[in-house]
Amino acid sequence: MNKNKIVLRSPLFIRLIEMVHAKKFEFLEHTADAYIAAHGENLAEAFENAAFAMFDVMTEAEKVNPNIKETFEVTAEDEHALLYNWLEALLVKSEIKGILLSRFKISDINRTSEGFQLKAEAWGEKFNPKRHLQKVGVKAITYHRMEIIKKPQETIVKFILDI
Repeated sequence: MNKNKIVLRSPLFIRLIEMVHAKKFEFLEHTADAYIAAHGENLAEAFENAAFAMFDVMTEAEKVNPNIKETFEVTAEDEHALLYNWLEALLVKSEIKGILLSRFKISDINRTSEGFQLKAEAWGEKFNPKRHLQKVGVKAITYHRMEIIKKPQETIVKFILDI
């Protein structure tokens, strides 16, 4: 028996391949709005991928250069509200400053006496219609069908964007 075949079929190797090829987010079926499932190894990474997905609804987020740094501190009474408030804070800052964001790093999600607190940084650049494809505008984040699914090695957040 070839030893390479044994190694290539090991659970550790299979998990490594799955992680390398894992989707950061996916669009789910919905009739009028953008229904998204964002994946991560933990809640912070799932929230980061949710943010990227939201901007990918608006433009080709992978083509947005991370030239401008913005900081965020968001609080909420529970994790669902934290997801909502995080995405809303990003959307509002994007609209007010005329920027698109493409890179997100959550440094901390803490439980507090009032609920939860998130601290993060995001990077992007000023919107330029000559460089940035305009897909659809995001009007709002919704609580409708919002889910946070925690598994031993993965967290999935599902949410709908009103477009």
